[in-house]
Amino acid sequence: PYLGKLGIGKVVNGSININQNIVVAKRDGSLEPARITKIFRFEGDRKVPIETASAGEIVAVAGMNDINVGVTFTDPDDPQPLPIINIDPPTVAMRFIPNNSPFAGLEGKFVTSSHLEERLYRETLSDVALTVESLGAGAGFKVSGRGELHLSILIEKMRREGYEFQVTRPQVIMKEEGGQLQEPYEELTIDVEEQYQGTIIEKLGRLKGQMLEMSRRNAMIRLVYKVPTRGLIGFRSEFLTDTKGMGVMNYVFSSYGPFAGEMLNRSRGALVVKDACTTVAYALFNLQDRGSLFLGPGIKVYSGQIIGEHCRTGDLVVNPSKGKQLTNMRASGTDESVTLTSPHRLSLEDCIAFINDDELVEVTPAAIRLRKRNRLNAGGRPVREGTQSGIMPKQYAVM
Repeated sequence: PYLGKLGIGKVVNGSININQNIVVAKRDGSLEPARITKIFRFEGDRKVPIETASAGEIVAVAGMNDINVGVTFTDPDDPQPLPIINIDPPTVAMRFIPNNSPFAGLEGKFVTSSHLEERLYRETLSDVALTVESLGAGAGFKVSGRGELHLSILIEKMRREGYEFQVTRPQVIMKEEGGQLQEPYEELTIDVEEQYQGTIIEKLGRLKGQMLEMSRRNAMIRLVYKVPTRGLIGFRSEFLTDTKGMGVMNYVFSSYGPFAGEMLNRSRGALVVKDACTTVAYALFNLQDRGSLFLGPGIKVYSGQIIGEHCRTGDLVVNPSKGKQLTNMRASGTDESVTLTSPHRLSLEDCIAFINDDELVEVTPAAIRLRKRNRLNAGGRPVREGTQSGIMPKQYAVM
């Protein structure tokens, strides 16, 4: 039978029973009468119906029409709401946009803006740290969360469920107090072997980090830093690479502080496809000297898609389908075999950290692609928007 929403929580005092009358104390202080129709106890991954639950048990309760995180079920004769749990405010925001690339609708099951809206608002019912704001028709949704990893997990969940969409680079949520721009800071704790501490300290210095504590525990060095949230976007994968997977890091929101200044996102450009085609080994072999490739031969690509990182500043428009010129003349000697180096496969977190403000990550159940926001013009050049540094203009509180 349909039970509606289930409220999951811990019985703090007394007991609850089926058909018991209660009141729901909401976060705004209002009281709403309700009646418990079902109680479930968790056994492994199953919900087992029970008649009563006493203090200390974690149960799921049915019978409320409208229930949200943070409410208290209490006795109507003596209502005693529990203290409201304060949730840290969101510090990072991204735009979720319906997919409009040339491959739109080919790989996903849920592809429209209405599908995207329903799924995002459904996520807010179980994730209190997530906020969703509609930006109007065609503009997508601004999704704010507690960090890059928080939003990456949501993106991966939606991708596996069959959703197809695009996301922008994460932008930190700024504030302006007393005429001064404020940005969020995180308290970063790192445990790393002594041989890697120099590399990590140098990198955190470039990220405007302030060392709060440094101590030694056995053969490990513990570093505690206060770092702008901007600096930690994409840092996790670099940290694991620098420490060869042996380092441990975690961070929590510290406070808002003065804007730390400009921070470079990416110093190199991208290899951008000129026309829709299928990549061939001969063309990719000749492009290897121009940068690091993200894919191999035999892959369909479209105009404006990013297939690699340029070895220099500025973007380079390329043709990955260019084959070897064939003639009817005999060649002296044998042709050289084409040997490709393994492409650098980017994870979802790597893609989000790689893109600039004029680029997007296209997310589908079958693939994750990088692309320019705009198509290439007649001259084969993408039209740039925004800044490359990932710094938001001062007049905006968020991107």
